[in-house]
Amino acid sequence: MNTPRKLTMTLQAKARLGQLLSAGLLALASGQVVADDSVKGVEKMLTIAQQDKKGVTIYVGGQTVGGAVLRIEPGQWVELRNQQFGRLVIRLDRIDAVALP
Repeated sequence: MNTPRKLTMTLQAKARLGQLLSAGLLALASGQVVADDSVKGVEKMLTIAQQDKKGVTIYVGGQTVGGAVLRIEPGQWVELRNQQFGRLVIRLDRIDAVALP
């Protein structure tokens, strides 16, 4: 018959567990870096549209919103002007994509 044994963790197993936890934390942190990079890319596209005085199409949650960029608050939001809504503000972290003509 099998008798229950006390489970003990070797020093080597503890070290490996620590490495796995560290790798997991780094993976989570790098996801934030990727998110920050995408927001910066969106900001860059919106800044170009604002400087060139061209309209943009912004994709947010499966919907499209077109307009002219009036103001950008870095890392926060963008203010647009369009015929349908007049003025609107969109959070940068909610933007899925930006299209320039």
